Amino acid sequence: MKIQVWSDIMCPFCYIAKKNFEQALADSSFKDKVEVEWKSFQLDPTLKENSGNMKISAYMMNRKGFSKMQLDQFLSQLKEMGKNAGVTFNYDQVIAADTFPAHKLLHLAKEHGKADAMEEALFEAHFVDGKNIADVDFLVSLAEGLGLDPAEASKVLADDAYDYEVKQDIMEAQNMGITGVPYYVLDGKYAVSGAQPVELFAKALAQTYQESIVDLSQESGDNMCGIDGCSI
Repeated sequence: MKIQVWSDIMCPFCYIAKKNFEQALADSSFKDKVEVEWKSFQLDPTLKENSGNMKISAYMMNRKGFSKMQLDQFLSQLKEMGKNAGVTFNYDQVIAADTFPAHKLLHLAKEHGKADAMEEALFEAHFVDGKNIADVDFLVSLAEGLGLDPAEASKVLADDAYDYEVKQDIMEAQNMGITGVPYYVLDGKYAVSGAQPVELFAKALAQTYQESIVDLSQESGDNMCGIDGCSI
C-alpha cells in the first residue's frame, strides 16, 4: 500500500500530522507493507528569504496579516497540539526561510532511501532548533549527518538538480486541486488533509489496507481471506 504525502517544511501542522500518522502506522499490523512517499509543496513560493534574519512571527504579522493577538492565540493552540503529538515548538526561535532548497535536498535523500529521515530532520531543525533551513552550509551538514555525501548535497543545492522534481510535485498537487498541506493520499483512493489525530489516521489506514486486500484478490482471481473475513 502506498501513501503519498504533500508537505512543506514551514507548515507546523505537517509536522504534527507526520507524528500522528507515524504513530497510527506503527500501531498497525501491516506497517511493513506500507510505502510512504514524501512530496514537495510550497505554501509561499514568493518567499525567497535566506538571510536567517527574519523571525517567523514577523513574517506572519507582516506578510500574512496576523495581529499580535491572533498570533499569540495561534501559537498557544499550536503548542498544545504539538505537546499532544510529541513536538516541542520553539516558535520564538523559528526563522522564516525559503523552503525550495530544503525540498531539493529531500529529493536527493529520496534517491538514497532516506526521505523520511530527511523530512524529520528538516522539521526538527526548523521548528525545534531554530535553524535556517535555507542556508546551504547548514543543509549540507544536515545531509552529511544522515550519511549522504556532502559533496553531492552541495552540488545539488548549487545547481538546478531536482528543481524539476520539486516543481513537478507542486504541479501534481495543483492538478489534484490540493491547496493546503498536509495532504495524505492513501493508495490513490482516499485523502486525509490537515493535522488529524492518531485515531483518524489509524481508521483511514485500516480501511484502505482492507480494501487493497480485496482489490488484489479480485485482480488475481485467487480465493483469499482478508482481515475482514474471506471471500470467494
